Amino acid sequence: MKRVFAGAAALALAAAGFAQDPKQPKIKSPKEQEAVMAVFNAADSDTRIAAVENLLTKFVDTEFKAVALQVAAMAAQEKNDFEKMVIYAERTLEADPKNFHAMLMLASGFAQRTRETDLDKEEKLNRAEKFAKDAIEILKTAPKPRPDLDEAQWQGAKKDITAQGYEALGMTAMVRKKYDDAITNFKTAIEGAATQDPATRVRLASAYNQTGKFDEALAALEPVLADQNVNQVVRQFAGQEKVKAAMGKAQKK
Repeated sequence: MKRVFAGAAALALAAAGFAQDPKQPKIKSPKEQEAVMAVFNAADSDTRIAAVENLLTKFVDTEFKAVALQVAAMAAQEKNDFEKMVIYAERTLEADPKNFHAMLMLASGFAQRTRETDLDKEEKLNRAEKFAKDAIEILKTAPKPRPDLDEAQWQGAKKDITAQGYEALGMTAMVRKKYDDAITNFKTAIEGAATQDPATRVRLASAYNQTGKFDEALAALEPVLADQNVNQVVRQFAGQEKVKAAMGKAQKK
């Protein structure tokens, strides 16, 4: 149940708005413009990462450094290359310390990849928790990325991105087996999102199952299983949690 936090197309739209806002990065030459557009127009993740490296190598002082590194982090996430995602996301934060997209990629990544037997479990979970909380706080006052973006759309996007932060906190709590905390964070994510993510409902159901709240788990899964457009991987996990809830209820009788 992996989520890519933003699409390259969305960043391309942001790039289109740079020319309208004097505070946004500027392209300094036709050659740099060509290199920047190669990043946004890349056909696949590997090509996109290569284009980012080309841009940063040829134009060391490019004002698009943070944006390009964020694109590379997203591309690595799409490839399920966790180690490379971490490298690019951390480089993004070096260039732009308030980049909440990079924070959320790191928060979710560490939360999902950390196992109970990891010797550095708490170190990674603490990082995940801090990145998620920092992103949530920054989003409260984050300005529109483009001057022409509709305010209502931006507020909706902020709600959905903030929900990702609470989901990451929920996943962190799950690894720590703090299931009540996980339930609280997953519910906050679902209730606060402008567009609910079915995967969050499945995670909520899993937390309910862990605490023996099987009816609540089934209720959380109902809209997911009723939606024919839900991603098949998410649907598969939802089915597994439904079986666990049903078996748990049967054993209670």
